[in-house]
Amino acid sequence: MTDLWAALCLVAVLEGLMLFAAPRGWKRAAEQMLAMPDRQLRTIGGIVLAVGILALYLIRSG
Repeated sequence: MTDLWAALCLVAVLEGLMLFAAPRGWKRAAEQMLAMPDRQLRTIGGIVLAVGILALYLIRSG
């Protein structure tokens, strides 16, 4: 359970870093995502999810 909390905290750090370091780029990316159809966003989200799970599996098993 501690690992889950650590991972969530790391996500918060990375999200905050992006907003702190490049707020305009983050806004531009958000505007582009708003213009995308839901199906395309779901596809991208599914790919990112699968890559993240695969990377976690590879790191944990090695």
